[in-house]
Amino acid sequence: MKNPEVFAGYEAFDFTAGPWTRRVWSKGSGPAVIIMHEMPNLHPQVLRFADRVAAQGMTVYCPSLFGEDGRKPSKAYTMGQMLWSICVRREFNVWANGKSSPIVEWLRALARKAHADCGGRGVGAVGMCFTGGFALAMMTEPAVVAPVLSQPSLPLGRKGAARIDANDEEIACAKRRFEQEDLSMMALRFPSDSFVPDERFAMLKDTFGERCVTVELGDADANPDAPIAPHSVLTWHLIDEPGSATHQVEQDVIAFFKARTGA
Repeated sequence: MKNPEVFAGYEAFDFTAGPWTRRVWSKGSGPAVIIMHEMPNLHPQVLRFADRVAAQGMTVYCPSLFGEDGRKPSKAYTMGQMLWSICVRREFNVWANGKSSPIVEWLRALARKAHADCGGRGVGAVGMCFTGGFALAMMTEPAVVAPVLSQPSLPLGRKGAARIDANDEEIACAKRRFEQEDLSMMALRFPSDSFVPDERFAMLKDTFGERCVTVELGDADANPDAPIAPHSVLTWHLIDEPGSATHQVEQDVIAFFKARTGA
């Protein structure tokens, strides 16, 4: 593990469900929020967001899904992890075949544990990039009440542009729960981001209507010092200054978690 200082105040434990065991980093008190990191790893910018959620009276659970915990990623490291996950790792489904990733079952089990441990009205969940759609697929777990999809990038390729990485049953369950339980979701992106095509957000709006709060930011709202083109709404491209559009989105997401979980 690199940069152990970014895990100050966190406790780590290994969680097993089904065939998978993953390390989980936890911090805070109050209702739970599961924060699923983006490619290529659980890096310091993701933990900065987790720290701010915890500071607002919630317990964050940060599962380590791929890559080296705490490492500040380079472009080469990011590409290597992406190729490894696409070509080798079977717990992730990256293509448009109408399925969610198998690891979502493990994440649902983690949500059940988090809710049992922390209480509240339910569990928040945010996915980013590669994990963006996981928060929606997790809605078949009754404990999950506040899904946020930040730059949901799967499935890859034009064939899957108008799809999300959740199957029909998972989407129908989420839609039903939103209506019956008066819930909603948030979806975030930069429209210039080729990993999150227009068709995907149009599908979310068409499927969920007013229950899907979409946030679309201009390139001018992105941190110009980020190492990649506008993509990571809550991490690399956050302009960490009051009054910036991305800072406001961060605050809105945290407020969404607080309201839904009862923090």
